[in-house]
Amino acid sequence: MLRRLYEWTLAKAAHPHAVWWLALFAFVEASFFPVPPHPLLGLMCLAEPKKAVRFAAVATIASVAGGLLGYAIGRGLYDTIGTQLLSVLGMTESFPVAACYLREYGAEIIMIKGATPIPFKLLTITAGFIHMPLLPFIGASLVSRTISFMIVGVLFRLFGAPIKAFIDKYLGLVTVGFVVVVVAGFLALTLLGGGGEQAKGKCEAAVAAAA
Repeated sequence: MLRRLYEWTLAKAAHPHAVWWLALFAFVEASFFPVPPHPLLGLMCLAEPKKAVRFAAVATIASVAGGLLGYAIGRGLYDTIGTQLLSVLGMTESFPVAACYLREYGAEIIMIKGATPIPFKLLTITAGFIHMPLLPFIGASLVSRTISFMIVGVLFRLFGAPIKAFIDKYLGLVTVGFVVVVVAGFLALTLLGGGGEQAKGKCEAAVAAAA
């Protein structure tokens, strides 16, 4: 099912209204849709490199708006829609861990994890559930989504098609580099603010409880 959704997403890159499809995918992915909009964004940027930054901006704004929907689900509809969504997406066990880190670190977690492959929808629903203040949530979401999408947009704007050729040729190195970046993001969590070790211990306990 996920593979069919992925291929369906890629097909929308050639659609006459691809920008609207991009906005829609970025919006729903931030709250409940399982396929990220990055493949669609990448193909659109590859087709029209001069519009890459514009495409990335559309994805950023739509994703932050979708994050507000996820926040609303977590805050007001968690016991009904929220729990079912997390179950369908396979994130039930990840929820208490995300809630722990969000309570301990707040907006910094969204800025760091939101810019990594960790599902953004998990963060938005959890933020609503723990009643994170709305303005910091919006600000952190804007930072993380800008990083996530603008990296794609700026790279394609500057280099265009050669990026695809490089990835095709050095896929292994690109994958390793990607993993290194993600791991670095996780390591950075332990350096945030005071009491880092205490917070880390609490959240490790949440990990054990969820396992």
